[in-house]
Amino acid sequence: MNQVAEPAVETRIGRLWRELRRGAGMNLLLGHLLGTGDDALEPGEWDTLELLAQQPSWRMGDLARALRVDPSTATRAVQRLISVGYAERTRCMDDRRVAFVQLTPSGLQRFQVGSRQHHDVMRRLLADFSGAQAEQLADLLQRLVDSLDEFVAGLDAHDTSHRG
Repeated sequence: MNQVAEPAVETRIGRLWRELRRGAGMNLLLGHLLGTGDDALEPGEWDTLELLAQQPSWRMGDLARALRVDPSTATRAVQRLISVGYAERTRCMDDRRVAFVQLTPSGLQRFQVGSRQHHDVMRRLLADFSGAQAEQLADLLQRLVDSLDEFVAGLDAHDTSHRG
């Protein structure tokens, strides 16, 4: 009897990660969650909107760090949100070089609608999981994110040590 060997767990997880990122349904799902018309957002813009909703205002540098992106990437996302009326930028009165960003009322409304849609999708995706399974999945995904952060920090340190 000739059995096909199961792929190594790393290969299997890598394939599943790719399917989550680029699966055929992902574009449909993103369109559902982020919009398809003039108010459509890119995933990075949604992430920015979501962070802006978490506190009254953000310094641009802090926002970039929280998004885990280069400041220029955060600036592009903020500029797009400003252009559609979801965010606004103000200057610090004490130091005019420092910019703060906050949501506008329409940005908050867009976030609230999108957040409800995201919650609804996650509820549907997890409908076949028991509460314990959903908790375990959340714990495992957190460990994966933590491992990714640690790995990337090591890459950054490696890049820095080879530049000098």
